[in-house]
Amino acid sequence: MGKEIQIAKLFWKAAFKNKGIFLLIFFMGLLLAYAAYSGKKNFETQNQIRDKYQKEARKDWVNNPDKHPHRMAHYGHFAFRPKAPLSVFDFGMESFFGNTIFLEAHKQNTVNFSEASFSTGMLRFGEISIAMILQVLLPLLIFFLGFAAIAAERQNGTLKMLLIQGVKWRTLILGKSLGILAVVMTLFIPIVLATIFLFSGLQDMNTSADEFLRLLFIVLCYFIYLVIFCVIAVLISAISKTPKAALISLIGLWLLLIVVLPRISQALGASIYSIPSKAKFESAIGDAIMKVGDSHNPDDPYYKALKDSLLEAHQVDSVKELPFNYSGYQMREGEKISTEIYNQHYDQLLNIYEKQNGFSKMMSFLNPFMAIKNVSMALSGTDFSAFMDFQKQAEDYRYNLAQEMNELQIKHISNEAKSSSDKNHILDNDHWEEVEEFEYKPSTISQTFKNEWISFVAFLFWTGFLAFLIHKLSKTLKAI
Repeated sequence: MGKEIQIAKLFWKAAFKNKGIFLLIFFMGLLLAYAAYSGKKNFETQNQIRDKYQKEARKDWVNNPDKHPHRMAHYGHFAFRPKAPLSVFDFGMESFFGNTIFLEAHKQNTVNFSEASFSTGMLRFGEISIAMILQVLLPLLIFFLGFAAIAAERQNGTLKMLLIQGVKWRTLILGKSLGILAVVMTLFIPIVLATIFLFSGLQDMNTSADEFLRLLFIVLCYFIYLVIFCVIAVLISAISKTPKAALISLIGLWLLLIVVLPRISQALGASIYSIPSKAKFESAIGDAIMKVGDSHNPDDPYYKALKDSLLEAHQVDSVKELPFNYSGYQMREGEKISTEIYNQHYDQLLNIYEKQNGFSKMMSFLNPFMAIKNVSMALSGTDFSAFMDFQKQAEDYRYNLAQEMNELQIKHISNEAKSSSDKNHILDNDHWEEVEEFEYKPSTISQTFKNEWISFVAFLFWTGFLAFLIHKLSKTLKAI
């Protein structure tokens, strides 16, 4: 390994003789500083806003006056999705997903108030985050550093002299790759340190083991990602006749990997696995519920049969004689049925989304950029799975909240009540405080690995594939 390190040192010295490198690193450093600052401000501001309104929503719920519990179920509550701590590093898809959902009985609402809905169309071109700079701009810097790594040696005639002196192709490729990596580390290491500082500071130095492991794997995966691009740059330079040809090839490859392939894979995935429109989705759920029965209609055949069976079981002639509130029992049954139907349709929709995302993940074997993008978002808690996890937890909370109100009605509301203003129809507001507040629980890192195993395997594939290319080309490359 001694010769490889020696070649890397020579490359390092030659790279920093070029003043353009200092200029590029300086401007990229400014971008990184801005990305870190904006990520920190966005994290603090958004979490403060969401925490404020979550507390206000809780206060409004608890301070509701005495009323019928089913009215409280329809009064509803709010759930706010907190920003993930590592979103300061990778904004991921957070800006395009909503962060607030209104929870009410008999109805599953969508998550609203995404940052994109309040922004201009420019947001679709991407946000400047630390992850974006590492994923997009650093590979471009690597290609700029590496296009002449071997092609210039060939053009100058020094390549033949190196090979005659006993330097092997494998040694030369690895040494040049290490040299480029060493230059890139002057940016990567400060980025890592800044991310650790930001992450720990926003957590008040109280980082959990799960979060620490996430950060550790982020650093490891990005390091592998940068190594992959360093090797690609040197290999393209090695097979090119001139530095100009190498530069054109590398810029074309960068456009293909970073711009073209991701767009194509998304379009193909959406085309192959198409999803129903929101109107069609909601209409299908409504039709399915109507086939079972309408819990708000006392003459509905399903609920009429339910009532008759209860009267027979308790050997009474009317619902007024039942030992519990029949209306609450009917609402509880209706909530259970409508939720089961919604979950069946929602699971089918999620299955389509998973197929679309699975197609995109498989493209990671053709494009390391897609592999790091998927892994980075997943580990940062800003991917589609994290959003779906929040929506599922919010739906579970909504269902339990509605059923808790139905249980209060079953136990405490009299069947003798004549109107909504009747005192037998009203419950003391002390019961509202008994309802637990919504608290989002992030998924564990083991779940993240389960969701993104394809992208992690893609990194292993690229490592093995490039090692194979180095071995193969070392035997076939020529000095001229």
